[in-house]
Amino acid sequence: MLEQTNDSYRSLPGRFYSLLDPTPVASPRIIRFNQGLAAELGLASLANAPDAALFSGNELPVGSQPLAMAYAGHQFGQFVPQLGDGRAILLGEATDRQGRSRDVQLKGSGPTPYSRGGDGRAALGPVLREYLVSEAMHALGIPTTRALAAVSTGEPVYREGALPGAILTRVASSHVRVGTFQYFAARGEQPAVAQLADWVIQRHYPDCAEADQPLLALLEAIQERQASLVAGWMLVGFIHGVMNTDNMAVSGETIDYGPCAFMDRYDPRTVFSSIDRNGRYAYINQPPIAQWNLARLAETLLPLLPMDQEQAVAEATAVIEGFPNRFQHHWMAGMERKLGLLETRPDDGRLAHDLLDVMHADGADYTLTFRQLSELAQNMVEDSGAAWPGPPPSQALEDWLQRWRDRVVAGDLAQRAQLMKSSNPAVIPRNHQVERALEAAIREQDFGPFERLVAVLAAPFDDADQWMEFTQPPEPTEQVYQTFCGT
Repeated sequence: MLEQTNDSYRSLPGRFYSLLDPTPVASPRIIRFNQGLAAELGLASLANAPDAALFSGNELPVGSQPLAMAYAGHQFGQFVPQLGDGRAILLGEATDRQGRSRDVQLKGSGPTPYSRGGDGRAALGPVLREYLVSEAMHALGIPTTRALAAVSTGEPVYREGALPGAILTRVASSHVRVGTFQYFAARGEQPAVAQLADWVIQRHYPDCAEADQPLLALLEAIQERQASLVAGWMLVGFIHGVMNTDNMAVSGETIDYGPCAFMDRYDPRTVFSSIDRNGRYAYINQPPIAQWNLARLAETLLPLLPMDQEQAVAEATAVIEGFPNRFQHHWMAGMERKLGLLETRPDDGRLAHDLLDVMHADGADYTLTFRQLSELAQNMVEDSGAAWPGPPPSQALEDWLQRWRDRVVAGDLAQRAQLMKSSNPAVIPRNHQVERALEAAIREQDFGPFERLVAVLAAPFDDADQWMEFTQPPEPTEQVYQTFCGT
């Protein structure tokens, strides 16, 4: 089922990980199995009868050599020299239908040498949240780890009180993080940093091997993917919540869904995470934090660059200073799609930012406003004077809409409308709906709301009358102001 290939993490020396098996659980039961992802991974034989013992760690798949990975990281700006997989075990890799190796990992599978006194377990709520949100991100077209299975353990875990336990099977291109590089750099183990860089190039960025300066090329390639990724987050109103360096995957995938959330009302200073007391990882801070994290990655590579340190610092700094332009490029390209701008003009950025300013002042819902703009574009195909499809707009929004009409009416409105509909989701994992589904599962063992939410989030750009309730923002009494990481 799983394999150990030449580019397997298991092929690296033993100091990169600790070998150990998952800790068995009392009474595993499949909550949900992702049949589509299983087919992608060549595991279709499991789809009809997924084995709870297999996805709980009670039994190991054929070919598995389980391990927990070592890494360090900056947590809220403070460096911690050893973190590691405190509650996750990498089972091995599967080769997907495109020939790519994909990590298969159990999360919540028991204590490891990196648990730091923790129980190594996961509660049902965070497991279901990660399943919902990671699969929603995939459907939105944003690179992410995936959820293959969610299993209840039949055992309680203890946080502020007793909660039902669960295990998530997570799939990723790899689980190497910026913090993985930091782990070895902090110990002065430059040969290990070089081995890790070579592994990452082989696994994720093979073109970099042919560059004049492979490590600088690697830094630039990772930066490009991170710029694109964070722009994708911003365009759908996503807030990661804990952008520590140990939560930044060098593959360019979203990883570690803890206190993540999607904005309802647009406010660039929005923070949901209960542990982000100073707003370090607020919505608007995500691009500069990504750049800061990349600077920490660059620091680990500097001693390996074949030049004097002054030149190495200058070369790496030049790469890192390019991040804002790369982010802006990806964000603006996405915003042009959201606004139906088929051709680029110099004032497009002003048009986009002015809309966001109006939305902020009006307290407008981020997702709903862009979806209503898509509906307006569609209605204008039949009637160029079509009215705004939502509640009566403010004067500021009305003024902006006139500018937008003047900008788009001369082009192919049908093409613009189609582009906008495929770029502005009708549904996102709204916090109040996620919490409602988790509460039903935790308190009542009722997984119906969870299943309905999984179904609607799988097709976020579709219009479906039966899912109308999921397109609506929360009532004042339904507002969720804090989210929690679950550890």
